[in-house]
Amino acid sequence: MSNTHEIRPGQSIELLKELHILTRDGKMNQDSRRKLKQVYHLFQFIEPLLQEVKNDNQRVTLVDHGAGKSYLGFILYDLFFKALADDSHIFGIETREELVKTSTALARRLGFPGMSFLNLSVADSITSPALPETVDVVTALHACNTATDDAIRFALAKQARHIVLVPCCQAEVAAVLRKHKGQQLAGNPLTEIWRHPLHTREFGSQVTNVLRCLQLEAHGYQVNVTELVGWEHSMKNELIIAQYKDLPRRRPAERLESVLASLGLEEMRERFFTTDAPAPAAAEA
Repeated sequence: MSNTHEIRPGQSIELLKELHILTRDGKMNQDSRRKLKQVYHLFQFIEPLLQEVKNDNQRVTLVDHGAGKSYLGFILYDLFFKALADDSHIFGIETREELVKTSTALARRLGFPGMSFLNLSVADSITSPALPETVDVVTALHACNTATDDAIRFALAKQARHIVLVPCCQAEVAAVLRKHKGQQLAGNPLTEIWRHPLHTREFGSQVTNVLRCLQLEAHGYQVNVTELVGWEHSMKNELIIAQYKDLPRRRPAERLESVLASLGLEEMRERFFTTDAPAPAAAEA
């Protein structure tokens, strides 16, 4: 990428205005350059995954969870899907109906026929007939609390080949750590790591993402964790990329179970299920 600050040839100027990357008169300021740099930085991670799918298949299907204003979906469509001129498709999943309507209207106005938006929770999308039986790529950027875990469950159920996550706040693990803190303190000096409430929250967030990575590995995925450089405005800039490689599952599943047991998180087995637990029907196909 020669210059991450400049607009690429063929990009929709109208879209960049709608996303407030360009001002209405087509100008860029320092803030818009920063936004564009962030977009291209994330795109450079996702583009090779899309290209790999396209090289093997006739079409690419991507589902973006917790889409919000569908910032990511529109940029991916503009930079990659638009040029394919086939039946590749991006589905944006969002619970706020007004955002779904706005995105639908914008896609129509821009002439992006391969985009559709569904007013669904991430959990409900798993069984929705509006989505295909299998998908190629699943993305979830800052899907709050358990929505990231639901996106993982969706990806596993839909046999996704690639999963791209930027996890958001997650209070569930911290709450369980807090609940059992007293009994854990008595027998394990490492409990000092999460004794203070602020540490409980931070450690809970860290452990959540560790468990997510182990869960994906326990389903045969190769997992890489990196940092989204340039997202200093966000406290959550961890990027998890999982690619299905049919890797051995037993060891990560055992590690996951061991971490749950060591930290008193056994009650969370169902959320971080492995192949030993009941899997969605589609994942068994």
